[in-house]
Amino acid sequence: MIDDWWVFQLKGGHRFSTDDLVCAWRAAIARPDAGRLLDLGSGIGSVGLYTLGLLRNDRATLTGIEAQEVSHRLAKRSVVRNGLADRVTMLHGDLRDSTALIGDAKFPLITGSPPYIPVGKGLLSPHPQRAACRIELRGSIVDYCATAAKHLEAGGRFSFVMAKGDPRIEEGMDAAGLAPVEILDVTFRAGSPPLICVVVCAHADEVTGPPERVALTIRDEARQMTEAYRNLRLSMGFSVDG
Repeated sequence: MIDDWWVFQLKGGHRFSTDDLVCAWRAAIARPDAGRLLDLGSGIGSVGLYTLGLLRNDRATLTGIEAQEVSHRLAKRSVVRNGLADRVTMLHGDLRDSTALIGDAKFPLITGSPPYIPVGKGLLSPHPQRAACRIELRGSIVDYCATAAKHLEAGGRFSFVMAKGDPRIEEGMDAAGLAPVEILDVTFRAGSPPLICVVVCAHADEVTGPPERVALTIRDEARQMTEAYRNLRLSMGFSVDG
């Protein structure tokens, strides 16, 4: 069960976050029946593993692609610790070279949590793992969309999380021939503007109307978890204290 799963992470390194949880949540809702999942830039494996755990298909498999050696090792450790070695394959390599890693394989569901900040536009962490998770050292959402489109089967869905309002979201989808079917706006405190969004997209020629708009608020005005976010965390086996 997902509430028994572990995700190993470095104490001073990159830690999985609300971004990862909401991306996995919407991905699993988009294609709950998916039998094969591809996670791009999988990092420590949190998005891919939690998406896998939320799927209705208990025989579904996950393929993850991660370029950083330290994150790749942590993800593989989590796979073994959770007894998922027969269902999960973690590949070490750059998602922009996905053909060399997985050939022309197609998937009904793809996830991704790309870094948000272009090189030179933000402070580069001295910790290399944290730096690559924040700064676009190995590609941006445009690259994620291009790779996802290449491996997304007909009728499939690609779920990714990004900074709200970044124009490259639309640019990346347009260039890759993708279009949104759902956009989740995430507000971290009631009364504040949404800071991130989860976009679920499909091949553009399969999309016939505007995307469904969904919203989630993490904490209310008193800084307490909202009921919606509490229920989300509970469904994934996380604490709702604090």
